[in-house]
Amino acid sequence: MARGRAGGREWSCTPHDVTAQTPPRRREPLGTEKVKQPPAHVEPVSTMLLLLRRAVAPGLRQACRLKSTPARLCIRACCTNDPFRPQRSSFAFSGGGSSTRGWKVMGTLLGLGAALACHDQQCRASQEPPRRYTREEVKAHSSPETGVWVTLGCEVFDITEFVDIHPGGASKLMLAAGGPLEPFWALYAVHNQPHVREMLAEYKIGELSPDDKAPSILKTSDPYADDPTRHSALKVNTQRPFNAEPPPELLTESYITPNPIFFTRNHLPVPNVDPDTYRLNVAGPPGGQALCLSLDDLYQFPRHEVTVTLQCAGNRRSEMSQFKEVRGLEWSLGAISTARWAGARLCDVLAQAGHQLCETEAHVCFEGLDSDPTGTPYGASIPLARAMDPEAEVLLAYEMNGQPLPRDHGFPVRVVVPGVVGARHVKWLGKVSVEPEESFSHWQRRDYKGFCPSVDWDTVDFDSAPSIQELPVQSAITQPKEGETIEAGEVTVRGYAWSGGGRAVVRVDVSLDGGLTWQVAELEGEEQRARKAWAWRLWHLQAPLPAGKKELNIVCKAVDDSYNVQPDTVAPIWNLRGVLNNAWHRVHVHVTP
Repeated sequence: MARGRAGGREWSCTPHDVTAQTPPRRREPLGTEKVKQPPAHVEPVSTMLLLLRRAVAPGLRQACRLKSTPARLCIRACCTNDPFRPQRSSFAFSGGGSSTRGWKVMGTLLGLGAALACHDQQCRASQEPPRRYTREEVKAHSSPETGVWVTLGCEVFDITEFVDIHPGGASKLMLAAGGPLEPFWALYAVHNQPHVREMLAEYKIGELSPDDKAPSILKTSDPYADDPTRHSALKVNTQRPFNAEPPPELLTESYITPNPIFFTRNHLPVPNVDPDTYRLNVAGPPGGQALCLSLDDLYQFPRHEVTVTLQCAGNRRSEMSQFKEVRGLEWSLGAISTARWAGARLCDVLAQAGHQLCETEAHVCFEGLDSDPTGTPYGASIPLARAMDPEAEVLLAYEMNGQPLPRDHGFPVRVVVPGVVGARHVKWLGKVSVEPEESFSHWQRRDYKGFCPSVDWDTVDFDSAPSIQELPVQSAITQPKEGETIEAGEVTVRGYAWSGGGRAVVRVDVSLDGGLTWQVAELEGEEQRARKAWAWRLWHLQAPLPAGKKELNIVCKAVDDSYNVQPDTVAPIWNLRGVLNNAWHRVHVHVTP
Protein backbone atom coordinates (compact mmCIF):
# COMPACT_ATOMS: atom_id res chain seq x y z
CA MET A 1 0.00 0.00 0.00
CA ALA A 2 1.24 3.47 -0.89
CA ARG A 3 0.55 6.33 1.45
CA GLY A 4 0.74 10.07 0.99
CA ARG A 5 -0.63 13.37 2.19
CA ALA A 6 -2.81 15.91 0.33
CA GLY A 7 -4.56 18.90 1.85
CA GLY A 8 -3.33 17.91 5.33
CA ARG A 9 -5.03 14.51 5.20
CA GLU A 10 -3.64 11.05 4.57
CA TRP A 11 -4.72 8.90 1.69
CA SER A 12 -3.81 5.46 0.52
CA CYS A 13 -3.96 3.64 -2.72
CA THR A 14 -3.13 -0.01 -3.29
CA PRO A 15 -2.97 -1.99 -6.49
CA HIS A 16 -5.99 -3.87 -5.18
CA ASP A 17 -7.93 -0.60 -4.79
CA VAL A 18 -7.47 0.15 -8.48
CA THR A 19 -8.36 -3.24 -9.84
CA ALA A 20 -10.61 -4.93 -7.32
CA GLN A 21 -13.94 -3.81 -8.81
CA THR A 22 -13.12 -4.36 -12.46
CA PRO A 23 -11.04 -7.02 -14.19
CA PRO A 24 -7.78 -5.90 -15.70
CA ARG A 25 -8.02 -4.82 -19.33
CA ARG A 26 -5.52 -4.03 -22.02
CA ARG A 27 -4.89 -0.27 -22.52
CA GLU A 28 -4.47 0.90 -26.10
CA PRO A 29 -1.19 2.71 -26.79
CA LEU A 30 -1.20 6.49 -27.21
CA GLY A 31 -0.32 7.11 -30.81
CA THR A 32 2.38 4.63 -31.79
CA GLU A 33 4.07 4.62 -28.41
CA LYS A 34 3.58 1.84 -25.92
CA VAL A 35 2.56 2.77 -22.42
CA LYS A 36 5.43 2.27 -20.03
CA GLN A 37 4.82 1.49 -16.39
CA PRO A 38 6.35 3.95 -13.91
CA PRO A 39 9.51 2.82 -12.20
CA ALA A 40 9.25 1.62 -8.64
CA HIS A 41 10.92 4.69 -7.16
CA VAL A 42 8.25 7.15 -8.52
CA GLU A 43 6.32 8.76 -5.67
CA PRO A 44 2.61 7.85 -5.35
CA VAL A 45 1.40 11.36 -6.28
CA SER A 46 3.51 11.28 -9.42
CA THR A 47 2.10 7.87 -10.25
CA MET A 48 -1.42 9.19 -9.86
CA LEU A 49 -0.70 12.20 -12.07
CA LEU A 50 0.77 9.97 -14.72
CA LEU A 51 -2.33 7.76 -14.70
CA LEU A 52 -4.62 10.79 -14.89
CA ARG A 53 -2.59 12.33 -17.64
CA ARG A 54 -2.85 9.13 -19.71
CA ALA A 55 -6.61 9.20 -19.24
CA VAL A 56 -7.07 12.85 -20.17
CA ALA A 57 -4.52 13.31 -22.96
CA PRO A 58 -6.34 11.37 -25.72
CA GLY A 59 -9.47 13.44 -25.25
CA LEU A 60 -7.49 16.64 -25.20
CA ARG A 61 -5.72 15.68 -28.40
CA GLN A 62 -9.09 15.23 -30.04
CA ALA A 63 -10.44 18.48 -28.61
CA CYS A 64 -7.38 20.40 -29.71
CA ARG A 65 -8.25 19.61 -33.30
CA LEU A 66 -11.25 21.92 -32.89
CA LYS A 67 -11.02 25.70 -33.20
CA SER A 68 -10.67 26.32 -29.50
CA THR A 69 -7.82 27.74 -27.52
CA PRO A 70 -5.64 25.67 -25.20
CA ALA A 71 -6.87 27.72 -22.27
CA ARG A 72 -10.49 26.92 -23.07
CA LEU A 73 -9.68 23.24 -23.51
CA CYS A 74 -8.06 23.15 -20.10
CA ILE A 75 -11.12 24.72 -18.53
CA ARG A 76 -13.37 22.21 -20.19
CA ALA A 77 -11.19 19.36 -19.03
CA CYS A 78 -11.38 20.60 -15.43
CA CYS A 79 -15.17 20.94 -15.28
CA THR A 80 -17.05 18.80 -12.73
CA ASN A 81 -19.02 17.10 -15.49
CA ASP A 82 -15.90 16.20 -17.45
CA PRO A 83 -16.28 12.85 -19.26
CA PHE A 84 -12.89 11.76 -17.91
CA ARG A 85 -14.03 12.05 -14.29
CA PRO A 86 -13.25 8.66 -12.63
CA GLN A 87 -15.99 6.46 -11.27
CA ARG A 88 -16.10 5.71 -7.56
CA SER A 89 -15.54 2.02 -8.20
CA SER A 90 -12.17 2.69 -9.76
CA PHE A 91 -10.43 4.30 -6.78
CA ALA A 92 -10.89 3.90 -3.04
CA PHE A 93 -9.76 6.51 -0.55
CA SER A 94 -9.08 5.96 3.11
CA GLY A 95 -7.94 8.24 5.88
CA GLY A 96 -9.88 11.27 7.03
CA GLY A 97 -13.12 9.26 7.14
CA SER A 98 -14.69 10.90 4.08
CA SER A 99 -14.84 9.76 0.49
CA THR A 100 -15.97 13.31 -0.44
CA ARG A 101 -12.61 14.66 0.67
CA GLY A 102 -11.02 12.01 -1.45
CA TRP A 103 -12.98 13.10 -4.47
CA LYS A 104 -11.84 16.72 -3.88
CA VAL A 105 -8.27 15.51 -3.94
CA MET A 106 -9.03 13.50 -7.03
CA GLY A 107 -10.56 16.56 -8.72
CA THR A 108 -7.47 18.57 -7.94
CA LEU A 109 -5.26 15.86 -9.37
CA LEU A 110 -7.47 15.63 -12.45
CA GLY A 111 -7.09 19.37 -13.00
CA LEU A 112 -3.33 19.12 -12.63
CA GLY A 113 -3.29 16.23 -15.08
CA ALA A 114 -5.35 18.18 -17.59
CA ALA A 115 -3.09 21.18 -17.20
CA LEU A 116 -0.04 19.01 -17.84
CA ALA A 117 -1.62 17.58 -20.98
CA CYS A 118 -2.65 21.02 -22.14
CA HIS A 119 0.83 22.38 -21.47
CA ASP A 120 2.32 19.57 -23.52
CA GLN A 121 -0.02 20.41 -26.38
CA GLN A 122 1.10 24.05 -26.28
CA CYS A 123 4.75 23.05 -26.14
CA ARG A 124 4.37 20.80 -29.17
CA ALA A 125 2.53 23.56 -31.04
CA SER A 126 5.23 26.08 -30.22
CA GLN A 127 7.90 23.72 -31.55
CA GLU A 128 6.12 23.32 -34.90
CA PRO A 129 7.04 25.97 -37.49
CA PRO A 130 4.13 28.38 -38.08
CA ARG A 131 2.32 28.18 -41.36
CA ARG A 132 3.33 30.94 -43.79
CA TYR A 133 0.86 33.05 -45.77
CA THR A 134 1.30 35.71 -48.42
CA ARG A 135 -0.39 39.09 -48.26
CA GLU A 136 -2.47 38.09 -51.27
CA GLU A 137 -3.75 35.02 -49.40
CA VAL A 138 -4.71 37.19 -46.44
CA LYS A 139 -6.37 39.73 -48.73
CA ALA A 140 -8.53 36.98 -50.24
CA HIS A 141 -10.14 36.37 -46.82
CA SER A 142 -12.15 39.55 -46.37
CA SER A 143 -15.75 38.39 -45.96
CA PRO A 144 -17.77 35.99 -43.81
CA GLU A 145 -18.04 33.68 -46.83
CA THR A 146 -14.27 33.40 -47.33
CA GLY A 147 -13.36 33.86 -43.68
CA VAL A 148 -12.08 37.08 -42.13
CA TRP A 149 -8.31 37.26 -41.74
CA VAL A 150 -6.20 40.16 -40.46
CA THR A 151 -2.53 40.76 -39.72
CA LEU A 152 -0.69 42.41 -36.85
CA GLY A 153 3.01 42.75 -37.42
CA CYS A 154 4.08 39.53 -39.12
CA GLU A 155 1.31 37.40 -37.55
CA VAL A 156 -1.88 36.24 -39.29
CA PHE A 157 -5.19 35.77 -37.48
CA ASP A 158 -8.51 34.20 -38.50
CA ILE A 159 -11.08 36.33 -36.63
CA THR A 160 -14.17 35.05 -38.45
CA GLU A 161 -15.77 33.82 -35.22
CA PHE A 162 -14.96 37.05 -33.38
CA VAL A 163 -16.49 39.51 -35.89
CA ASP A 164 -20.06 39.28 -34.60
CA ILE A 165 -19.03 39.69 -30.95
CA HIS A 166 -16.61 42.59 -31.51
CA PRO A 167 -17.52 45.21 -28.86
CA GLY A 168 -17.13 48.03 -31.38
CA GLY A 169 -19.49 46.41 -33.85
CA ALA A 170 -18.93 44.05 -36.76
CA SER A 171 -18.91 46.80 -39.40
CA LYS A 172 -15.91 48.59 -37.89
CA LEU A 173 -13.89 45.38 -37.57
CA MET A 174 -14.71 44.45 -41.17
CA LEU A 175 -12.92 47.59 -42.32
CA ALA A 176 -9.65 45.78 -41.56
CA ALA A 177 -10.70 42.49 -43.18
CA GLY A 178 -7.97 41.06 -45.37
CA GLY A 179 -5.41 43.59 -44.22
CA PRO A 180 -3.44 44.99 -41.28
CA LEU A 181 -4.86 46.02 -37.90
CA GLU A 182 -2.20 48.65 -37.19
CA PRO A 183 -3.96 51.59 -38.92
CA PHE A 184 -7.10 51.00 -36.89
CA TRP A 185 -5.32 50.42 -33.60
CA ALA A 186 -3.52 53.72 -34.21
CA LEU A 187 -6.93 55.40 -34.33
CA TYR A 188 -8.31 53.52 -31.33
CA ALA A 189 -5.46 53.25 -28.85
CA VAL A 190 -7.66 51.30 -26.41
CA HIS A 191 -6.77 48.16 -28.41
CA ASN A 192 -3.09 48.41 -27.52
CA GLN A 193 -3.48 46.62 -24.20
CA PRO A 194 -2.17 43.23 -23.04
CA HIS A 195 -5.59 41.63 -22.57
CA VAL A 196 -6.61 42.58 -26.12
CA ARG A 197 -3.44 41.07 -27.54
CA GLU A 198 -4.01 37.90 -25.49
CA MET A 199 -7.52 37.64 -26.89
CA LEU A 200 -6.24 38.15 -30.43
CA ALA A 201 -3.57 35.47 -29.90
CA GLU A 202 -6.32 32.87 -29.60
CA TYR A 203 -7.09 33.34 -33.29
CA LYS A 204 -3.56 33.13 -34.67
CA ILE A 205 -3.22 30.75 -37.62
CA GLY A 206 0.26 31.57 -38.89
CA GLU A 207 2.65 34.27 -40.00
CA LEU A 208 3.34 36.34 -43.08
CA SER A 209 5.94 34.87 -45.37
CA PRO A 210 9.22 36.77 -44.85
CA ASP A 211 9.85 36.56 -48.61
CA ASP A 212 6.55 38.26 -49.43
CA LYS A 213 7.47 41.91 -49.60
CA ALA A 214 4.75 44.38 -50.51
CA PRO A 215 5.24 45.17 -54.19
CA SER A 216 5.48 48.79 -55.19
CA ILE A 217 2.51 49.69 -57.36
CA LEU A 218 4.13 52.91 -58.53
CA LYS A 219 7.18 53.34 -60.72
CA THR A 220 9.75 56.01 -59.95
CA SER A 221 8.89 57.71 -63.24
CA ASP A 222 5.27 58.04 -62.13
CA PRO A 223 4.44 61.59 -60.90
CA TYR A 224 2.47 60.00 -58.04
CA ALA A 225 5.35 57.78 -56.91
CA ASP A 226 6.15 60.08 -53.99
CA ASP A 227 2.59 60.35 -52.69
CA PRO A 228 2.26 59.67 -48.94
CA THR A 229 0.95 56.46 -47.37
CA ARG A 230 -2.77 56.55 -46.62
CA HIS A 231 -5.01 54.99 -44.00
CA SER A 232 -6.51 51.69 -45.11
CA ALA A 233 -9.98 52.57 -43.77
CA LEU A 234 -10.45 55.24 -46.42
CA LYS A 235 -12.83 54.45 -49.27
CA VAL A 236 -10.77 55.27 -52.34
CA ASN A 237 -12.51 56.94 -55.28
CA THR A 238 -9.35 57.46 -57.36
CA GLN A 239 -5.78 56.45 -56.62
CA ARG A 240 -4.04 58.95 -58.93
CA PRO A 241 -4.75 61.66 -58.01
CA PHE A 242 -5.72 60.36 -54.60
CA ASN A 243 -9.31 61.02 -53.55
CA ALA A 244 -10.89 59.17 -50.66
CA GLU A 245 -13.45 59.45 -47.88
CA PRO A 246 -13.94 57.80 -44.49
CA PRO A 247 -16.66 55.15 -44.17
CA PRO A 248 -19.91 56.38 -42.57
CA GLU A 249 -19.43 54.33 -39.40
CA LEU A 250 -16.18 56.17 -38.64
CA LEU A 251 -17.17 59.61 -39.91
CA THR A 252 -19.23 60.61 -36.87
CA GLU A 253 -17.38 58.60 -34.23
CA SER A 254 -16.09 61.90 -32.86
CA TYR A 255 -16.77 65.59 -33.31
CA ILE A 256 -13.20 66.16 -34.54
CA THR A 257 -12.19 63.91 -37.43
CA PRO A 258 -8.82 62.19 -36.82
CA ASN A 259 -6.19 63.31 -39.34
CA PRO A 260 -5.63 59.85 -40.89
CA ILE A 261 -9.29 59.47 -41.95
CA PHE A 262 -10.04 63.11 -42.84
CA PHE A 263 -11.44 63.04 -46.38
CA THR A 264 -8.83 63.74 -49.07
CA ARG A 265 -9.45 65.71 -52.27
CA ASN A 266 -6.40 66.03 -54.49
CA HIS A 267 -6.38 67.27 -58.06
CA LEU A 268 -2.68 66.66 -58.81
CA PRO A 269 0.31 64.76 -57.38
CA VAL A 270 1.19 65.62 -53.77
CA PRO A 271 4.31 67.84 -53.62
CA ASN A 272 7.04 66.93 -51.13
CA VAL A 273 7.96 70.32 -49.68
CA ASP A 274 11.07 70.91 -47.58
CA PRO A 275 9.91 73.00 -44.59
CA ASP A 276 13.37 74.53 -44.20
CA THR A 277 13.38 76.02 -47.69
CA TYR A 278 9.64 76.68 -47.97
CA ARG A 279 8.65 80.25 -48.83
CA LEU A 280 5.21 81.83 -49.20
CA ASN A 281 5.16 84.72 -51.66
CA VAL A 282 2.61 87.42 -50.91
CA ALA A 283 2.30 90.07 -53.62
CA GLY A 284 1.94 93.60 -52.36
CA PRO A 285 -0.26 96.41 -53.74
CA PRO A 286 1.17 99.32 -55.74
CA GLY A 287 3.42 101.14 -53.32
CA GLY A 288 3.20 98.27 -50.87
CA GLN A 289 5.64 95.58 -49.85
CA ALA A 290 5.89 92.09 -51.27
CA LEU A 291 6.49 89.41 -48.64
CA CYS A 292 8.53 86.23 -48.86
CA LEU A 293 7.65 84.32 -45.71
CA SER A 294 9.31 81.26 -44.26
CA LEU A 295 7.53 79.02 -41.78
CA ASP A 296 9.34 80.80 -38.95
CA ASP A 297 8.09 84.12 -40.32
CA LEU A 298 4.51 82.86 -40.28
CA TYR A 299 4.95 81.71 -36.69
CA GLN A 300 5.67 85.34 -35.73
CA PHE A 301 2.13 86.42 -36.61
CA PRO A 302 -0.51 86.11 -33.87
CA ARG A 303 -1.55 82.46 -33.70
CA HIS A 304 -5.24 81.82 -34.28
CA GLU A 305 -7.23 78.60 -33.87
CA VAL A 306 -10.66 77.73 -35.23
CA THR A 307 -12.72 74.55 -35.67
CA VAL A 308 -13.88 74.27 -39.27
CA THR A 309 -15.79 71.71 -41.32
CA LEU A 310 -14.57 71.22 -44.89
CA GLN A 311 -16.96 69.81 -47.47
CA CYS A 312 -16.34 69.03 -51.12
CA ALA A 313 -18.88 70.46 -53.57
CA GLY A 314 -19.34 66.90 -54.86
CA ASN A 315 -20.32 65.38 -51.52
CA ARG A 316 -23.16 62.87 -52.05
CA ARG A 317 -22.68 63.00 -55.83
CA SER A 318 -23.30 59.24 -56.07
CA GLU A 319 -26.97 59.83 -55.15
CA MET A 320 -27.30 62.47 -57.85
CA SER A 321 -25.79 60.14 -60.46
CA GLN A 322 -28.41 57.51 -59.59
CA PHE A 323 -31.06 59.92 -60.81
CA LYS A 324 -29.20 60.90 -63.98
CA GLU A 325 -25.61 60.52 -65.12
CA VAL A 326 -23.15 63.22 -64.04
CA ARG A 327 -19.42 63.74 -64.47
CA GLY A 328 -17.22 63.64 -61.40
CA LEU A 329 -15.93 61.48 -58.59
CA GLU A 330 -18.51 59.14 -57.07
CA TRP A 331 -18.43 60.64 -53.60
CA SER A 332 -20.76 59.06 -51.08
CA LEU A 333 -21.63 61.01 -47.92
CA GLY A 334 -18.05 61.16 -46.57
CA ALA A 335 -16.56 64.07 -48.55
CA ILE A 336 -16.85 66.14 -45.39
CA SER A 337 -14.75 66.26 -42.21
CA THR A 338 -13.98 68.56 -39.27
CA ALA A 339 -10.67 69.63 -37.74
CA ARG A 340 -9.19 72.16 -35.37
CA TRP A 341 -6.91 74.39 -37.47
CA ALA A 342 -4.19 76.77 -36.29
CA GLY A 343 -2.14 79.37 -38.14
CA ALA A 344 -1.83 83.04 -39.01
CA ARG A 345 -4.94 84.99 -40.00
CA LEU A 346 -4.88 85.92 -43.67
CA CYS A 347 -6.04 89.47 -42.86
CA ASP A 348 -2.93 90.01 -40.69
CA VAL A 349 -0.58 88.84 -43.43
CA LEU A 350 -2.33 90.91 -46.11
CA ALA A 351 -2.27 93.97 -43.87
CA GLN A 352 1.49 93.63 -43.35
CA ALA A 353 1.92 93.55 -47.14
CA GLY A 354 -0.03 96.82 -47.33
CA HIS A 355 -3.41 95.55 -48.55
CA GLN A 356 -6.67 97.05 -47.38
CA LEU A 357 -10.31 96.98 -48.37
CA CYS A 358 -11.19 98.93 -51.49
CA GLU A 359 -14.45 100.21 -52.95
CA THR A 360 -14.10 98.21 -56.16
CA GLU A 361 -14.49 94.45 -56.33
CA ALA A 362 -11.31 92.51 -55.68
CA HIS A 363 -10.31 88.92 -55.07
CA VAL A 364 -7.54 87.19 -53.18
CA CYS A 365 -6.02 84.55 -55.47
CA PHE A 366 -4.16 81.49 -54.21
CA GLU A 367 -1.74 79.20 -56.02
CA GLY A 368 -0.60 75.83 -54.74
CA LEU A 369 2.75 74.11 -55.16
CA ASP A 370 1.05 71.15 -56.82
CA SER A 371 1.10 71.37 -60.61
CA ASP A 372 0.21 69.42 -63.75
CA PRO A 373 2.76 68.24 -66.37
CA THR A 374 2.67 71.69 -68.02
CA GLY A 375 3.65 73.35 -64.75
CA THR A 376 0.19 74.87 -64.19
CA PRO A 377 -0.57 74.95 -60.45
CA TYR A 378 -3.89 74.40 -58.74
CA GLY A 379 -5.54 77.74 -58.01
CA ALA A 380 -8.63 79.34 -56.51
CA SER A 381 -9.81 82.65 -55.06
CA ILE A 382 -12.18 84.23 -52.54
CA PRO A 383 -13.53 87.80 -52.31
CA LEU A 384 -11.14 90.30 -50.71
CA ALA A 385 -13.90 91.42 -48.33
CA ARG A 386 -13.98 87.95 -46.76
CA ALA A 387 -10.20 87.66 -46.65
CA MET A 388 -9.76 91.01 -44.87
CA ASP A 389 -12.55 90.46 -42.32
CA PRO A 390 -11.10 89.32 -38.95
CA GLU A 391 -14.50 87.85 -38.08
CA ALA A 392 -14.33 85.57 -41.12
CA GLU A 393 -11.28 83.88 -39.52
CA VAL A 394 -9.61 82.90 -42.82
CA LEU A 395 -6.34 81.15 -41.95
CA LEU A 396 -2.98 80.40 -43.43
CA ALA A 397 -2.97 77.16 -41.47
CA TYR A 398 0.13 75.20 -40.51
CA GLU A 399 -1.44 72.90 -37.89
CA MET A 400 -4.30 70.40 -38.02
CA ASN A 401 -5.66 68.95 -34.78
CA GLY A 402 -2.55 70.02 -32.87
CA GLN A 403 -0.07 68.54 -35.38
CA PRO A 404 1.78 69.87 -38.43
CA LEU A 405 -0.39 69.53 -41.51
CA PRO A 406 -0.19 66.03 -43.02
CA ARG A 407 1.15 66.03 -46.57
CA ASP A 408 -2.23 65.07 -48.03
CA HIS A 409 -3.76 68.09 -46.32
CA GLY A 410 -1.36 70.78 -47.43
CA PHE A 411 1.93 70.59 -45.55
CA PRO A 412 3.46 72.96 -44.73
CA VAL A 413 0.77 75.67 -45.25
CA ARG A 414 -2.77 75.70 -46.62
CA VAL A 415 -5.67 78.13 -46.79
CA VAL A 416 -8.67 77.46 -44.53
CA VAL A 417 -11.76 79.51 -45.42
CA PRO A 418 -14.52 78.80 -42.86
CA GLY A 419 -18.00 78.35 -44.31
CA VAL A 420 -16.77 78.05 -47.91
CA VAL A 421 -16.58 75.09 -50.31
CA GLY A 422 -13.46 72.93 -49.93
CA ALA A 423 -12.20 73.80 -53.43
CA ARG A 424 -11.12 77.25 -52.18
CA HIS A 425 -9.04 75.86 -49.31
CA VAL A 426 -5.88 75.73 -51.43
CA LYS A 427 -3.23 73.30 -50.15
CA TRP A 428 0.58 73.53 -50.32
CA LEU A 429 0.17 77.27 -50.63
CA GLY A 430 2.91 78.98 -52.64
CA LYS A 431 1.53 82.35 -53.67
CA VAL A 432 -1.08 84.88 -52.55
CA SER A 433 -2.08 87.95 -54.57
CA VAL A 434 -4.92 90.47 -54.71
CA GLU A 435 -6.46 90.84 -58.16
CA PRO A 436 -9.37 92.76 -59.72
CA GLU A 437 -10.85 89.48 -60.99
CA GLU A 438 -11.22 86.03 -59.55
CA SER A 439 -8.55 83.41 -60.24
CA PHE A 440 -8.17 82.35 -63.86
CA SER A 441 -7.53 78.80 -62.68
CA HIS A 442 -9.50 76.09 -64.44
CA TRP A 443 -10.94 74.99 -61.07
CA GLN A 444 -12.27 78.51 -60.43
CA ARG A 445 -13.58 79.39 -63.92
CA ARG A 446 -14.50 76.03 -65.48
CA ASP A 447 -15.45 73.85 -62.56
CA TYR A 448 -17.36 73.90 -59.25
CA LYS A 449 -20.38 75.75 -60.59
CA GLY A 450 -24.05 74.84 -60.50
CA PHE A 451 -26.52 74.89 -63.43
CA CYS A 452 -30.16 74.35 -64.30
CA PRO A 453 -31.19 70.68 -64.59
CA SER A 454 -31.90 71.21 -68.30
CA VAL A 455 -28.31 72.30 -69.09
CA ASP A 456 -26.17 69.57 -70.65
CA TRP A 457 -22.59 69.41 -71.87
CA ASP A 458 -23.60 70.67 -75.31
CA THR A 459 -25.26 73.81 -73.98
CA VAL A 460 -23.30 74.62 -70.82
CA ASP A 461 -21.75 78.10 -70.52
CA PHE A 462 -19.42 78.20 -67.51
CA ASP A 463 -19.10 81.98 -67.72
CA SER A 464 -22.82 82.34 -67.07
CA ALA A 465 -22.70 80.93 -63.54
CA PRO A 466 -20.91 82.23 -60.44
CA SER A 467 -18.25 80.12 -58.76
CA ILE A 468 -19.42 78.23 -55.70
CA GLN A 469 -18.36 79.86 -52.43
CA GLU A 470 -20.74 79.24 -49.51
CA LEU A 471 -22.50 75.87 -49.51
CA PRO A 472 -26.18 75.16 -48.76
CA VAL A 473 -27.54 73.46 -45.64
CA GLN A 474 -26.68 69.76 -45.52
CA SER A 475 -27.28 66.64 -43.42
CA ALA A 476 -26.77 62.89 -43.77
CA ILE A 477 -27.35 59.65 -41.86
CA THR A 478 -24.27 57.65 -40.86
CA GLN A 479 -26.03 55.02 -38.72
CA PRO A 480 -27.67 52.70 -39.60
CA LYS A 481 -26.23 52.02 -43.05
CA GLU A 482 -28.14 51.45 -46.26
CA GLY A 483 -29.45 47.87 -46.44
CA GLU A 484 -28.54 47.06 -42.82
CA THR A 485 -30.72 44.73 -40.75
CA ILE A 486 -31.66 46.08 -37.31
CA GLU A 487 -33.39 44.43 -34.38
CA ALA A 488 -37.01 45.15 -33.55
CA GLY A 489 -37.82 47.32 -30.56
CA GLU A 490 -35.80 50.52 -30.82
CA VAL A 491 -33.56 52.21 -33.37
CA THR A 492 -30.76 54.74 -32.95
CA VAL A 493 -30.18 57.03 -35.91
CA ARG A 494 -26.99 59.14 -36.10
CA GLY A 495 -25.58 61.64 -38.54
CA TYR A 496 -24.15 65.09 -39.21
CA ALA A 497 -25.57 68.47 -40.25
CA TRP A 498 -23.82 71.61 -41.51
CA SER A 499 -24.58 74.83 -43.32
CA GLY A 500 -22.24 77.15 -45.22
CA GLY A 501 -21.51 80.81 -44.57
CA GLY A 502 -21.39 80.41 -40.79
CA ARG A 503 -25.13 79.72 -40.53
CA ALA A 504 -25.90 77.59 -37.48
CA VAL A 505 -27.91 74.36 -37.65
CA VAL A 506 -30.94 74.89 -35.44
CA ARG A 507 -32.82 71.63 -36.05
CA VAL A 508 -32.56 68.19 -37.61
CA ASP A 509 -35.78 66.34 -38.43
CA VAL A 510 -35.84 62.56 -38.79
CA SER A 511 -38.56 60.38 -40.28
CA LEU A 512 -38.83 56.60 -39.98
CA ASP A 513 -41.57 56.29 -42.61
CA GLY A 514 -40.15 58.04 -45.66
CA GLY A 515 -41.23 61.54 -44.68
CA LEU A 516 -44.84 61.01 -43.61
CA THR A 517 -44.15 61.80 -39.96
CA TRP A 518 -41.17 63.50 -38.30
CA GLN A 519 -39.29 63.59 -35.01
CA VAL A 520 -36.70 66.12 -33.84
CA ALA A 521 -33.21 64.76 -33.28
CA GLU A 522 -30.95 65.75 -30.40
CA LEU A 523 -27.99 67.94 -31.43
CA GLU A 524 -24.50 67.11 -30.13
CA GLY A 525 -21.09 68.79 -30.19
CA GLU A 526 -19.99 72.34 -29.59
CA GLU A 527 -22.52 75.15 -29.35
CA GLN A 528 -22.50 77.30 -32.48
CA ARG A 529 -22.03 81.05 -32.55
CA ALA A 530 -24.34 83.24 -34.61
CA ARG A 531 -22.86 83.97 -38.07
CA LYS A 532 -19.70 82.06 -37.07
CA ALA A 533 -20.96 78.47 -37.00
CA TRP A 534 -18.04 77.12 -39.00
CA ALA A 535 -18.33 73.48 -37.88
CA TRP A 536 -20.97 70.77 -38.17
CA ARG A 537 -23.40 69.51 -35.54
CA LEU A 538 -23.56 65.79 -34.88
CA TRP A 539 -27.01 64.50 -33.97
CA HIS A 540 -28.87 61.38 -32.92
CA LEU A 541 -32.41 60.11 -32.50
CA GLN A 542 -33.41 57.15 -30.34
CA ALA A 543 -36.95 56.05 -31.05
CA PRO A 544 -39.20 52.98 -30.73
CA LEU A 545 -39.92 51.10 -33.93
CA PRO A 546 -43.49 50.92 -35.20
CA ALA A 547 -45.00 47.55 -34.32
CA GLY A 548 -44.98 44.97 -37.06
CA LYS A 549 -42.67 46.90 -39.38
CA LYS A 550 -40.35 44.72 -41.47
CA GLU A 551 -38.48 47.62 -43.05
CA LEU A 552 -37.90 51.33 -42.51
CA ASN A 553 -37.29 54.23 -44.86
CA ILE A 554 -35.29 56.62 -42.68
CA VAL A 555 -34.98 60.22 -43.83
CA CYS A 556 -33.24 63.28 -42.38
CA LYS A 557 -33.31 67.01 -43.18
CA ALA A 558 -31.61 69.95 -41.46
CA VAL A 559 -32.71 73.55 -40.91
CA ASP A 560 -30.26 76.44 -40.40
CA ASP A 561 -30.73 79.75 -38.60
CA SER A 562 -31.88 81.45 -41.82
CA TYR A 563 -34.54 78.73 -42.03
CA ASN A 564 -33.00 77.28 -45.12
CA VAL A 565 -34.08 73.65 -45.41
CA GLN A 566 -33.03 70.78 -47.63
CA PRO A 567 -35.12 69.92 -50.72
CA ASP A 568 -36.87 66.57 -50.63
CA THR A 569 -35.56 65.10 -53.89
CA VAL A 570 -32.56 65.29 -56.23
CA ALA A 571 -34.56 66.01 -59.41
CA PRO A 572 -34.96 69.81 -59.06
CA ILE A 573 -31.32 70.37 -58.05
CA TRP A 574 -29.66 67.95 -60.48
CA ASN A 575 -26.82 69.45 -62.51
CA LEU A 576 -24.34 68.08 -65.02
CA ARG A 577 -21.38 68.26 -62.58
CA GLY A 578 -23.25 66.60 -59.75
CA VAL A 579 -22.41 69.32 -57.21
CA LEU A 580 -24.42 70.85 -54.36
CA ASN A 581 -26.51 67.75 -53.61
CA ASN A 582 -28.30 68.48 -50.36
CA ALA A 583 -31.56 66.60 -50.92
CA TRP A 584 -33.06 64.67 -48.02
CA HIS A 585 -30.77 61.79 -47.18
CA ARG A 586 -32.55 58.44 -47.20
CA VAL A 587 -31.54 55.06 -45.78
CA HIS A 588 -33.55 51.87 -46.25
CA VAL A 589 -33.11 49.19 -43.57
CA HIS A 590 -34.67 45.83 -42.71
CA VAL A 591 -36.12 44.89 -39.31
CA THR A 592 -35.79 41.43 -37.78
CA PRO A 593 -39.05 39.90 -36.44
